[in-house]
Amino acid sequence: MNQQKAYKPIRKAVFPVAGLGTRFLPATKVMPKEMLPLNDRPLIQHAWEEAREAGIEEFIFVTGRRKGMLEEHFDCQFELEQMLDSRGETEKLEKARSCNIEAGKLYLTRQPKALGLGHAIWCAREIIGDEPFAVILPDDVFLAQKSCLAQMVEAYNKTGGNLIAVTEVSKEDTARYGIVDIEKDNGNTVSIKGLVEKPAPAQAPSQLAIMGRYILQPEIFTHLANFEKGAGGEIQLTDALVKLIGKQEFYGFRYEGIRYDCGTKLGFIESNVAFGLADPQTGADVKEMIERLLKSR
Repeated sequence: MNQQKAYKPIRKAVFPVAGLGTRFLPATKVMPKEMLPLNDRPLIQHAWEEAREAGIEEFIFVTGRRKGMLEEHFDCQFELEQMLDSRGETEKLEKARSCNIEAGKLYLTRQPKALGLGHAIWCAREIIGDEPFAVILPDDVFLAQKSCLAQMVEAYNKTGGNLIAVTEVSKEDTARYGIVDIEKDNGNTVSIKGLVEKPAPAQAPSQLAIMGRYILQPEIFTHLANFEKGAGGEIQLTDALVKLIGKQEFYGFRYEGIRYDCGTKLGFIESNVAFGLADPQTGADVKEMIERLLKSR
């Protein structure tokens, strides 16, 4: 009988949250963008809950200046909890406690300058060590029965190597994303022979676009350490990923669910509507509100 190979488990996740969120000014003049509320919780909590569902044990936030609110959100707020407890507001107390991260599980590291996503990931190298790890971009949120990263971890346990979340986009939209060059299509997974960053539609090797979820091997840090500048004069993660292709197993993973882009104002509005509709407590009322608003225009 063939036994499935055991791969190193995915225990750690990196959350790059050093950006200034200038697209959302003035809302982000003081508040970090990842703290903006999506339905009933901040963006970063959606990302953290996804990681936790996937079995992640240690959470690494790559931050910048003015990010104290993020750290406080995941810490115990004694005064708030005592007040809610004294009032007997059990449901609110549980909500307040639901995002407390255990001692020794939360790590913060700084990205002093905005040098690109690849540089942000490199800043977490000492905490990651010699382990495979996940990367979650909080701007990308998913509505799915099983979280996107949980699906990816299940796939990784069968394939090993590097996995990136991918989904089909229109030919016209390929210029907005990193696009994979497919070697072999296996359905949920595709083996990858190349990556192209934001190709013109005529030059796109496929219509499979990279979304903001990755499972990576620690060898990526060797390539990121070269600090090679790519598109926009930044240190791009995609450029380092390309150098792993052919040296390690490398797959795209077609996840089940719908991805929403909270990195733009319109996408953020769409995300709030979608999550509001999907919330059992608010869904019917949100639908009625939308219908009422459309009739009044």
